[in-house]
Amino acid sequence: MDFPQLQAKIVHVNNVFHNLAADVDLNDPSYIFSLCFIAFNPIFWNIVARAEYNTHFLTKLFGSARRGCYFLAFTIFSLGIARDFVYERALAAQPTSQLLLSYPLLTNYVSVALFAYGNILVLSSMYALGVTGTYLGDYFGILMDHRVSGFPFNISDNPMYQGSTLCFLGTGLWYGKPAGIFASLLVHYMYNIALWFEEPFTGKIYAEKAAKDEKEAAKSETEAKNE
Repeated sequence: MDFPQLQAKIVHVNNVFHNLAADVDLNDPSYIFSLCFIAFNPIFWNIVARAEYNTHFLTKLFGSARRGCYFLAFTIFSLGIARDFVYERALAAQPTSQLLLSYPLLTNYVSVALFAYGNILVLSSMYALGVTGTYLGDYFGILMDHRVSGFPFNISDNPMYQGSTLCFLGTGLWYGKPAGIFASLLVHYMYNIALWFEEPFTGKIYAEKAAKDEKEAAKSETEAKNE
């Protein structure tokens, strides 16, 4: 590809971007609220999970770590349902892009494939991890015995976050709403921020568990030798 061809493609992509952006109504309060809701959820569960890890306030409030984790799971799940409802309502009020509708393969088929695949990633990861594995049980001291390596974790390190992002994108494309595409970018961005906090902290929790298990094993071995 020579430079004029590359330049023409860049101009084309730029025009497409501006055409899509022109069909996003940032003056619509319902859309702004949906974006705030998207940003709020991962911030909320990271703050609450860190607070639980440091103070055990949910464990104390509900009498056990497992009940506290179930309460947080119910809260996060409910917030997710509410966020999705707000998002769909906001999309309904947004302009429809004639550019997107001119590609029925994209709006009628690719959108469905993205949404279906996204749900497969989300639901299969929830099944593999269980309630406590999915909803931050490690912050409550409820740790898994081993790393889950089967599907979908054999194709993605973070299938739930990636699947959720694909669902947002698929929904936006299905309705032909550029606002949905830009919202899905925010979803992706917020999940990456969440992972920036979660992955090192989770690694720290399991490293502490491994060190504790090793210490207890050494102690047991010493006691066995002394008997």
